[in-house]
Amino acid sequence: MAINSDWLPTRREIQLAMAKDWHEVLERKATIWNVPNGEVIVLNSLTNAAQAALDTARSSDRTPVSTARCTVAFESLVAKMRFIKSRYFLKPRLSDADLISLEFKPKDTVHTPVPPPTSQAEADISRPGVHLLELCLRAITGSPPDPHRSDYGFRVYYGVMPPGGATVETATGVKRELLKAPVSGEELPHSRFTRRKKERFDFAQEDSGKTAYFCVRYENAQGESGPWGPVFSSVVP
Repeated sequence: MAINSDWLPTRREIQLAMAKDWHEVLERKATIWNVPNGEVIVLNSLTNAAQAALDTARSSDRTPVSTARCTVAFESLVAKMRFIKSRYFLKPRLSDADLISLEFKPKDTVHTPVPPPTSQAEADISRPGVHLLELCLRAITGSPPDPHRSDYGFRVYYGVMPPGGATVETATGVKRELLKAPVSGEELPHSRFTRRKKERFDFAQEDSGKTAYFCVRYENAQGESGPWGPVFSSVVP
């Protein structure tokens, strides 16, 4: 349908044009797609009724009643089109060429790869309460920016070290306390993922006075990690 700069089709005109295209296609493909002839006849009847109702609603004979009838006619037409689509066009799915002939946009099956992050991350630490630490997560200043999907979220690595370092028993226990201050994120025993820019850690009461160490890396949506950021720490209040 040619469109000039002085006219754009209304929603109902678009629906009518699609219904008419469907009828033309189904005259050729209904048997192949297993669409019963009765459905094609009903679709054509509803299309004609909608066209007539629209013509009346736009004419000098327009009344509140004719406007209401036009609304009902289009609701019936759209409902039938949705039924035909769900019943006969989706299972088995039609070819892209067939979908285009029905004025559908074929599903994009080309997946754009998401590169792993290249930015480094760090955080500022605040102490909002007893045994609470809160990280304000961000990219390191000057770190190269990544595509949005690459920097999907943050993986925060952390561990706790008591004054003087952990004993062998506490280092191998459930909490896996640190024997010494870590120099890289790989030495931190725990991690959690977050998409928030602020992440609060609520440590156990007995951890107050111990030093919590952290290191942050960006992760993309596929779980691929970026480079390690710096290790930073704070005493648990």
